[in-house]
Amino acid sequence: MAEPAVLYAVEDRIATVTFNRPDRLNAFDAEMETGLRQAMAAAARDPAVRVIILTGAGRGFCAGADMERLSGAAGSGGATIPREAPPPLDFGGPVRADFQQRYSYFPAIPKPVIGAINGPAAGLGFVFACYCDLRFAGSEAIVTTAFSRRGLIAEYGLAWLLPRLVGPGNAADLLFSARRVGAEEAQRIGLVSRVFPQAAFLPQVLDYARELAAAVSPRSTRVMKRQLWEGMLGGLDASVELANEEMRASFGSEDFKEGVAHFVEKRAPRFTGR
Repeated sequence: MAEPAVLYAVEDRIATVTFNRPDRLNAFDAEMETGLRQAMAAAARDPAVRVIILTGAGRGFCAGADMERLSGAAGSGGATIPREAPPPLDFGGPVRADFQQRYSYFPAIPKPVIGAINGPAAGLGFVFACYCDLRFAGSEAIVTTAFSRRGLIAEYGLAWLLPRLVGPGNAADLLFSARRVGAEEAQRIGLVSRVFPQAAFLPQVLDYARELAAAVSPRSTRVMKRQLWEGMLGGLDASVELANEEMRASFGSEDFKEGVAHFVEKRAPRFTGR
């Protein structure tokens, strides 16, 4: 039996979601799309999961849409490409329309999503990386938007998201040129937060994820993720109002009481996420 196109594993309160077509540098196809949605929904709903890592098997993160799929689209004038987004995923609460589009659902996942860019991330793979909350890269990773070199455009909201990550000038450069960018430059322009040596890449990403899973309040990260993403969609006044509302709620939470108690008692925290 063939392995699934997306692997899913949970350990140490971390869900690792892995694109699994290593022979094609994890080029994205319909089976992977279904597998990715299922894995992310499972991680979002599982109370045992506090952090999600998205990575790729083998040498690549995700090389973008499978070229056979693109060839079919070229031959049909795009008729073979799905036009409508799949039904919104259920993450246990209301989700704004911005985060219900085909690939823009990562911000609605109520847990930190770390993009572990272990190798080439191109086209749609670049989009997935950008929708993660954090991006870490292996020292040999390469990223490229790729679209302009295929006669395509900035897909799936990337024209809105990328300038917010790297600034308008860098976004224009990456989109217009579709040039290949190495890990160090990606860190310099703010596209990735950290670069780890390739040989120790995933273990170091896992160390960071374990620290999040063990040492910080899941309730805090859930609320702060909402603040970060919704803050990009509104003004300062809305951000302050949301912060005031959530701060009042925090004072009545179990995690706030535990946050004070473990500090005073000089012990490891036992956060519940409530």
